[in-house]
Amino acid sequence: MTAEPARPFLRGSWTPVDACTLPTADQPRRLAEFDGLFGTSLSSLRREHPQWLRLRLAGGVDVETAARDLTAREAECCSFFDFRVSREDAEVIVDVRVPPDKAVVLDGLVAQAEAALA
Repeated sequence: MTAEPARPFLRGSWTPVDACTLPTADQPRRLAEFDGLFGTSLSSLRREHPQWLRLRLAGGVDVETAARDLTAREAECCSFFDFRVSREDAEVIVDVRVPPDKAVVLDGLVAQAEAALA
């Protein structure tokens, strides 16, 4: 069994170079937006499946609006992401799904979210 060659990732990112259409200059800003959302609102995360992550964000309409905006823009440049944003009582739920060949990308997003909780 041969190992799959390592894929180059954007510097400081969880997105493979060949999967991102966001201009290079905008990539650090996008990562910072996720850091900001996670740092101010993330209350928990759970890996439901290797290809499915559930994030729980504390906050009202402003957090929901921010999550919807950010995930919509991320799905525009990385079309393999399937983001679903919903509300459950006082929390905003963000479900993130990826195809099997992009599970490593979800691993990176999990690491970024876990760092925000630490």
